[in-house]
Amino acid sequence: MTRLMLDTSAYSALLRGHPAVCEAVRAARELLVNPVVLGEPRAGFRGGRHERRNEELLGRFLTSSRVGILPIDEESSQPYAAICRSLLAAGTPIPTNDLWIAATAMQHGLTVLTLDDHFAKVPQILVNVVTP
Repeated sequence: MTRLMLDTSAYSALLRGHPAVCEAVRAARELLVNPVVLGEPRAGFRGGRHERRNEELLGRFLTSSRVGILPIDEESSQPYAAICRSLLAAGTPIPTNDLWIAATAMQHGLTVLTLDDHFAKVPQILVNVVTP
Protein backbone atom coordinates (compact mmCIF):
# COMPACT_ATOMS: atom_id res chain seq x y z
CA MET A 1 0.00 0.00 0.00
CA THR A 2 1.61 3.18 -1.08
CA ARG A 3 -1.27 5.66 -0.91
CA LEU A 4 -3.70 5.50 2.01
CA MET A 5 -6.86 7.41 2.84
CA LEU A 6 -7.06 7.57 6.62
CA ASP A 7 -10.44 7.74 8.26
CA THR A 8 -10.90 9.31 11.69
CA SER A 9 -10.58 6.01 13.54
CA ALA A 10 -7.21 5.35 11.86
CA TYR A 11 -5.95 8.85 12.67
CA SER A 12 -6.95 8.40 16.32
CA ALA A 13 -5.38 4.94 16.44
CA LEU A 14 -2.17 6.36 14.97
CA LEU A 15 -2.00 8.88 17.83
CA ARG A 16 -2.51 6.06 20.33
CA GLY A 17 0.33 4.09 18.75
CA HIS A 18 -1.84 1.22 17.46
CA PRO A 19 0.77 -1.24 16.07
CA ALA A 20 -1.05 -2.27 12.87
CA VAL A 21 -2.00 1.31 12.02
CA CYS A 22 1.52 2.58 12.72
CA GLU A 23 2.97 -0.15 10.49
CA ALA A 24 0.56 0.65 7.63
CA VAL A 25 1.36 4.36 7.96
CA ARG A 26 5.13 3.69 7.98
CA ALA A 27 4.79 1.58 4.83
CA ALA A 28 2.72 4.17 2.95
CA ARG A 29 4.27 6.60 0.51
CA GLU A 30 1.40 9.05 0.89
CA LEU A 31 -1.30 9.60 3.53
CA LEU A 32 -4.46 11.43 2.56
CA VAL A 33 -7.46 12.79 4.41
CA ASN A 34 -10.49 14.86 3.43
CA PRO A 35 -12.34 17.61 5.33
CA VAL A 36 -14.55 15.03 7.08
CA VAL A 37 -11.48 13.40 8.62
CA LEU A 38 -10.40 16.83 9.87
CA GLY A 39 -13.84 17.89 11.10
CA GLU A 40 -14.73 14.80 13.11
CA PRO A 41 -11.79 14.96 15.52
CA ARG A 42 -11.97 18.75 15.72
CA ALA A 43 -15.59 18.43 16.83
CA GLY A 44 -14.34 16.16 19.58
CA PHE A 45 -11.51 18.53 20.54
CA ARG A 46 -13.83 21.50 21.05
CA GLY A 47 -14.32 22.26 24.68
CA GLY A 48 -12.18 19.32 25.74
CA ARG A 49 -9.41 19.56 28.31
CA HIS A 50 -6.75 18.92 25.67
CA GLU A 51 -8.14 20.97 22.77
CA ARG A 52 -4.95 22.97 22.20
CA ARG A 53 -2.67 19.91 22.40
CA ASN A 54 -4.93 17.90 20.07
CA GLU A 55 -4.98 20.75 17.52
CA GLU A 56 -1.18 20.95 17.70
CA LEU A 57 -0.87 17.20 17.08
CA LEU A 58 -3.24 17.44 14.12
CA GLY A 59 -1.30 20.43 12.79
CA ARG A 60 2.00 18.53 13.00
CA PHE A 61 0.44 15.55 11.24
CA LEU A 62 -0.83 17.79 8.43
CA THR A 63 2.56 19.45 7.91
CA SER A 64 4.24 16.13 7.10
CA SER A 65 5.46 15.98 3.51
CA ARG A 66 3.65 12.64 3.13
CA VAL A 67 0.24 13.99 4.18
CA GLY A 68 -2.23 15.64 1.83
CA ILE A 69 -5.77 16.98 2.11
CA LEU A 70 -8.15 16.05 -0.68
CA PRO A 71 -11.20 18.24 -1.29
CA ILE A 72 -14.78 17.11 -1.42
CA ASP A 73 -15.96 18.67 -4.66
CA GLU A 74 -18.50 18.26 -7.42
CA GLU A 75 -16.61 15.28 -8.82
CA SER A 76 -16.83 13.61 -5.40
CA SER A 77 -20.62 13.58 -5.67
CA GLN A 78 -20.51 10.93 -8.41
CA PRO A 79 -18.77 8.20 -6.37
CA TYR A 80 -20.82 9.28 -3.33
CA ALA A 81 -24.05 8.68 -5.25
CA ALA A 82 -22.83 5.33 -6.63
CA ILE A 83 -21.75 4.07 -3.21
CA CYS A 84 -24.88 5.35 -1.47
CA ARG A 85 -27.25 3.70 -3.98
CA SER A 86 -25.27 0.45 -3.93
CA LEU A 87 -25.34 0.23 -0.13
CA LEU A 88 -29.02 1.14 0.08
CA ALA A 89 -29.88 -1.52 -2.52
CA ALA A 90 -27.91 -4.09 -0.53
CA GLY A 91 -29.55 -2.97 2.72
CA THR A 92 -26.17 -2.10 4.24
CA PRO A 93 -26.03 1.69 4.67
CA ILE A 94 -23.09 3.24 6.51
CA PRO A 95 -22.80 6.63 8.28
CA THR A 96 -22.95 9.64 5.96
CA ASN A 97 -19.52 10.95 6.94
CA ASP A 98 -18.04 7.58 6.07
CA LEU A 99 -19.79 7.69 2.69
CA TRP A 100 -17.85 10.89 1.93
CA ILE A 101 -14.59 9.27 3.04
CA ALA A 102 -15.32 6.24 0.84
CA ALA A 103 -16.31 8.49 -2.08
CA THR A 104 -13.05 10.41 -1.82
CA ALA A 105 -11.12 7.14 -1.75
CA MET A 106 -12.99 5.86 -4.80
CA GLN A 107 -12.51 9.15 -6.65
CA HIS A 108 -8.75 9.03 -6.16
CA GLY A 109 -8.16 5.27 -6.25
CA LEU A 110 -7.05 5.04 -2.61
CA THR A 111 -7.18 2.30 0.00
CA VAL A 112 -9.03 3.31 3.17
CA LEU A 113 -7.18 2.58 6.42
CA THR A 114 -9.75 2.20 9.20
CA LEU A 115 -10.79 0.42 12.36
CA ASP A 116 -14.46 0.56 11.24
CA ASP A 117 -15.43 -2.71 9.60
CA HIS A 118 -18.49 -1.21 7.89
CA PHE A 119 -16.15 0.17 5.21
CA ALA A 120 -15.74 -3.45 4.07
CA LYS A 121 -19.40 -3.28 2.90
CA VAL A 122 -18.39 -0.78 0.19
CA PRO A 123 -17.57 -2.88 -2.89
CA GLN A 124 -16.25 0.12 -4.86
CA ILE A 125 -13.19 0.69 -2.67
CA LEU A 126 -10.18 -1.13 -1.27
CA VAL A 127 -10.09 -1.24 2.51
CA ASN A 128 -7.52 -2.14 5.12
CA VAL A 129 -9.57 -2.79 8.27
CA VAL A 130 -7.40 -3.25 11.34
CA THR A 131 -8.71 -4.65 14.60
CA PRO A 132 -9.12 -2.22 17.47
